[in-house]
Amino acid sequence: MKPLFRTTASAARTLSRPRFQPSTLPSLCIRPTSTMSHSVPKLNDPSLLKTDAAYVNGEWVKAKSGKTFEVHDPSSGKLIGSAPEFDAADTQKAIDAAAVAFPSFKAKTGRERSKLLRKWYDLMVENAEDIAKLITWENGKPLADAKGEAAYAASFFEWFSEEAPRVYGDTIPASVAGNRVVTIKEPVGVCGLITPWNFPAAMITRKIGPALAAGCTVVAKSPGETPFTSLALAALAHRAGIPKGVVNIVSALKNTAEVGELLTTSPIIKKVSFTGSTGVGKLLMKQSSSTLKKLSFELGGNAPFIVFDDADLDVAVAGAIASKFRSSGQTCVCANRLFIQAGIYDKFAQAFAAKVKDFKVGGGYTEGVTHGPLIHDRAISKVDAHVRDAEKKGGKVIQGGQKMPELGPNFFQPTVITGMTTEMALASEETFGPVAGLFKFSTEEEVVKIANSAEVGLAGYFFSKDIQRVFRVAEALEVGMVGVNTGLISDAAAPFGGVKKSGFGREGSKYGIAEYQVTKMITYGGMGQPLQK
Repeated sequence: MKPLFRTTASAARTLSRPRFQPSTLPSLCIRPTSTMSHSVPKLNDPSLLKTDAAYVNGEWVKAKSGKTFEVHDPSSGKLIGSAPEFDAADTQKAIDAAAVAFPSFKAKTGRERSKLLRKWYDLMVENAEDIAKLITWENGKPLADAKGEAAYAASFFEWFSEEAPRVYGDTIPASVAGNRVVTIKEPVGVCGLITPWNFPAAMITRKIGPALAAGCTVVAKSPGETPFTSLALAALAHRAGIPKGVVNIVSALKNTAEVGELLTTSPIIKKVSFTGSTGVGKLLMKQSSSTLKKLSFELGGNAPFIVFDDADLDVAVAGAIASKFRSSGQTCVCANRLFIQAGIYDKFAQAFAAKVKDFKVGGGYTEGVTHGPLIHDRAISKVDAHVRDAEKKGGKVIQGGQKMPELGPNFFQPTVITGMTTEMALASEETFGPVAGLFKFSTEEEVVKIANSAEVGLAGYFFSKDIQRVFRVAEALEVGMVGVNTGLISDAAAPFGGVKKSGFGREGSKYGIAEYQVTKMITYGGMGQPLQK
C-alpha cells in the first residue's frame, strides 16, 4: 500500500472540504477588520522570495520534471507563487550532495562550524523583517507574531553556534590494569529533516542548528503549505558561506509521501527528525526501521491547562490567553483542554471570555490585528466540527463559535465554550485551532487523572500558589514539558519534546545536539603499570 505522508498536525486533512456557508456573528463577537482587506508585502530584499527552485548542493535548481505547486495566502486565498514539485529522483540528488559534503564538514573544528552558524544567525537578524513578512504571507499569523518567530528561529543558530565548540567526551577509569577508556562524540551523518507549516522558520532552524553544530549535513523537506520561508533561510545560508551540500532544502506537495519515504529508507540518511502528527510519525518510524535510523519525533499534543482555586486569577487568565490562542491555536503546545477548579470556574470563564472578546481578527499585515486565519479550509472544517459537537452534547458557546467568511475563507472566531465534558471530541482530539473548552473539576487527584488519560504527553500547564502542590503536580503530569504559572515555555535553552505518543528525543538546549551525535568508545591497551616507588 502506498504510504500516506502528511506534514504536521493535519489529521484534519482527512475531513471533506466544507461547503462555503455564510454565518452571522453572535451578539458577543470578536472585532473583525475591514472586509477582505489583505495586503501584499513589499520585501526590503525581494531576492529572498525564491520561487520555482529549491536549494541543492549550493545551487538553485528546478524539479527535473518542471512541475511546480502553487502556494496561496491563507488570509485572502490569493496566489503567492509556485515552488518546485520534487520527486524521489530530485531528492536523491540532494541526499548524494549531502553525502559528498559530509566528510569535509565533519572534519571542521567545532569553532569553525560555530563561526558559520554565527554568520547565518547574524544574517537572520539583519533580515528579520523580511523573514517575518514571508511567514505572515504564507502562514497567516499576525506580523507581530511572525516577528517573534523570526527572532526565536534565529536564536537556535545563536545557541548552537555556542554549543558547537563545547562537545565533550569522557575519560573512564578502566577495570583492566594498563587500559585507558575514553569516549568521543561524532556526528551521526547525513540527516533527513521534515518540518511543519505552523512555524516555518523556527522548526527548521531548531533542527538544522544542532545538526550543523554536531558536524552533520542535512536534507530538509520544507512544508508544502509554507515553503518560501525555508527557501529564504537557504538563501541566507548561501550568503553565510555554508559549504555546498551541507544544507539542502527540497520542496514538494503532491509528492510529499514519495519524498518522505525516500528520506526514511535511504541507507545514506543516518538520522531523521520529524515534527508533525502522531499518525505520520508512526508511519515514518515503520519506514525507518528498514535501515535502523536514529530518530527524534515531536508529535501531536493534547495539552492540559489546569487552574486551581488558589491561583492568581489574572495571571491564570493571561497564561491561558497566551497558551491557547497563540498563532490562533495552531501550535503543538497550545492548551487544548482547560480544567478550571469549581471554586474559581465562573470567575475565570467570565474574565477569560472578556479578554477573547477584545481580540481583533483579520489579515496579518493589518495594524492592530491580534489573530489571523487558519492555514486552510480543512483546518476550519475540523475546528467547526469540534464546536458543533460540543454544542450538541451540552456545551455553551459564550464567545465566538462561528466562521468569518466576510474576512476570507479561512477565518474562525476565537471561541470559548463552557460546560465541557469528557464525551466531547475536543476532550480527546487536538483541535489545532482557536477554540478553548473549559472543563470543571473538583479535586487535584481528579484533574491529574483526567489530564493523564490522554495517549499523548507533549506539554502541560497549571496555575497554583501552593508550593507543595506545585512540586506534586509538576511531577505527576505525564508530559515532557510543564509550565507552572506561565503559558509560554518555548526557549532555545530549554529541551523541547514529549512522552507517550507525543514522541521522543529533545530539541534545543544542551540536549539537542546529542540527538545528532553518536558516542564512540576507545580503549587504549598496554599503557603500562603505575609507577613504582
